[in-house]
Amino acid sequence: MTERGIVAAGHRRTAEAAEEILLAGGNAFDAALAGMCAACAAEPMLCSLGGGGFLVGRRGREAPIAYDFFVQTPMQRPVGESDFREVSVNFGTVTQSFHIGLGAIATPGVVRGLFEVHRDLGSMPIREIVAPAIEIAKNGVEVCDFLDYVFRVVEPIFMASEASRAIYSSPKDSQRLIGSGERLFQPDLAETLDALAHEGDDLFYRGEIAAAIDRQSREGGGCLRREDLEAYRVERRNPLSVRYRDAEIWTNPPPTSGGLLIVFALKLLAAVKNPQQFDFGSAEQLKLMAHVLRSSSRARIEATLADSSYIDQAALFGPELLERYRTEVRDRAEVLRGTTSLSVIDAQENVVSLTLSSGEGCGEIVPGTGLMLNNMLGEDDLVPQGFHRWPMNERMTSMMAPTFMHFRDGRTVATGSGGSKRIRTAVLHTLMNLIDYGSSVEEAVTRPRIFMDHDFLHVEGGFATPEVEQLVADYRDYQVWDDLNLFFGGAHTVERRGIHFEGAGDPRRRGACRIARSGG
Repeated sequence: MTERGIVAAGHRRTAEAAEEILLAGGNAFDAALAGMCAACAAEPMLCSLGGGGFLVGRRGREAPIAYDFFVQTPMQRPVGESDFREVSVNFGTVTQSFHIGLGAIATPGVVRGLFEVHRDLGSMPIREIVAPAIEIAKNGVEVCDFLDYVFRVVEPIFMASEASRAIYSSPKDSQRLIGSGERLFQPDLAETLDALAHEGDDLFYRGEIAAAIDRQSREGGGCLRREDLEAYRVERRNPLSVRYRDAEIWTNPPPTSGGLLIVFALKLLAAVKNPQQFDFGSAEQLKLMAHVLRSSSRARIEATLADSSYIDQAALFGPELLERYRTEVRDRAEVLRGTTSLSVIDAQENVVSLTLSSGEGCGEIVPGTGLMLNNMLGEDDLVPQGFHRWPMNERMTSMMAPTFMHFRDGRTVATGSGGSKRIRTAVLHTLMNLIDYGSSVEEAVTRPRIFMDHDFLHVEGGFATPEVEQLVADYRDYQVWDDLNLFFGGAHTVERRGIHFEGAGDPRRRGACRIARSGG
């Protein structure tokens, strides 16, 4: 059997769509785009064509590249009454408030990103790339236990309007959300995908879909206008790179925050000359990791530009700030939101990491399209200036951090995660497991994690109780979770080692991994 490539993604159907393209002769970029479209049909509570995202990758031995097709703030703030309302979602042990409605929508970038990446790096016709997603939307996808859980979390959003209930309510009872074992059909989305495949991205940004979005927003109290859609551009950037031990790492560059904070954390960890002195999961290793995460959070606050969510890279990596936190790490060592991702590597050495989000969704459907747009203007961590006070016509920042790395021994790894603020932690844990502890991909992905939010410590289930007790003794505010949980992200990860591939979908989000094999 010939191995043509590998994909790890947040849903079995998403991974199968990318695998289908690899087997048909497409490259890793074709496969990633097919997976992106499929995810919008199979994982609608986590991503949408009405959201935004990032891609970091490399074609063969060429220079790495990053595509920013994240959301943009509108050119005008709301005038008069805005459709902007608060809902509470329940993660089981944590309740969080979000804002939805037409007034929460930022300018989407996924569709433009799809076509721009395809024009630059794709090798197959766009109709073939979109075809698996059309099939999923048209013929339906069964709601598994994990999707059922996520649907329960975002139920107040997906049942917020008559139009969304028409799509996402149970076929047996229109008053409740679709559930486990039932089949989700999205015929309008299938038609929209088919129309885009035939007419191109101008349909969304200048044509009939743009007109429908503009009309709904004007009449319903939203900020988004046709001018915002027409002006939207994909940004091509140089990835942020860092060498950590024997690996060269490339990740999402500014203006996003996630990649910067991962690199900052790695620079702190580099001060520990022998990380293997601490067994994985030991109290010493957990305390070191918690300290690095807390230091990264504090440094982020110190380096964030005034009245902005952007981090000043020069300040964050400045010798004074970096050395202060490095010293703390050395001393410590001596005493011791909806988001999905997919990763693809092919046999031609193309590598792609892609992360998508529509927030939690705005709760409304663009008439006739089956599309729920994002609610990014309702995410408090993305608009620190306050709701309705965001800077106009500006690319929003994000924690999303699609990442890949190349080891000195020739191995290539791609990873990324969903999970809002937990993204950088999930990626950092995965990188450390692979680099510092020599873990297999599956072990690197499935090992338990910790997370720091300001000074509040979250400890995932799976660590030894005595070690956890020693760790939490240093913290006033903490929560110890019972098991692995989607709260801690979903780092779907793939590796190429010579002509062989290895990968793992993160079990926290019921991820799937497929190796595309052909031949006898």
